[in-house]
Amino acid sequence: MNLVRLQKIIADRGYCSRRKAEEYILEGKVFVNGIKVTALGGKYDEDTVVILVNGTKLAPIIKTNYTYLMLNKPLGYVSTAHDDRNRKTVLDLIPKTYGRLFPVGRLDINTSGLILLTDDGEFANLVTHPSSNLNKTYRAIVQGNITSDDVSKLENGIKLEDGITSPSKVKLLKVSQDETILEISIHEGKKRQIRRMFESLNHPVKALKRISISIIELGDLELGHFKPIDKKVIEEIKIQCFKGREIKYFKPTD
Repeated sequence: MNLVRLQKIIADRGYCSRRKAEEYILEGKVFVNGIKVTALGGKYDEDTVVILVNGTKLAPIIKTNYTYLMLNKPLGYVSTAHDDRNRKTVLDLIPKTYGRLFPVGRLDINTSGLILLTDDGEFANLVTHPSSNLNKTYRAIVQGNITSDDVSKLENGIKLEDGITSPSKVKLLKVSQDETILEISIHEGKKRQIRRMFESLNHPVKALKRISISIIELGDLELGHFKPIDKKVIEEIKIQCFKGREIKYFKPTD
């Protein structure tokens, strides 16, 4: 979702200038999603908002040349376009020449790794919708020794305060008494899900990094760097999202 001031959307859709749009708003001549708007400052999703000015419905801008980027997010950055606490955002790492982009989904401030950026609202909604069932894989360092019993619990679902998690896929990489390094794949997006899953097993997460979203892999992309995603990959992701809506359970990939 890309929130933009109403008068700018009206101007961008070619009806009039921003200043004239402000006059129409104050005069009560603008309806947004069926509701009269008479105050300035309102922001709306420029891709989906329905606007009438003087009884004329404004057609949305049909954009075909979208931007799709993958970024290796460092720690300390929030996954939002703007932050009211003036913290660093992932968009601070992207040159302004790319225009208005927004993150697809989120990584919390203490999680690093792969995050997607785009100006394609439809794609973002598709990828983040719960029914899409896209696998997301993370590499985690957790406190203590993860046992086979712990793995079984993770793969069969963990009971959290907001429900039982869907089955996951776990791959142990290095196990010691002090800590365990592993990869875990999930297809949900509950808030702080992986951290809460391990906390419930008394194995707090010490470090967490997302390394893939479906077929998009972080690979050797340097921390804080980004690169474009091939359009063929984007189309394949869309296909997977639509197929995912027919899947009722997690099916690990080989």
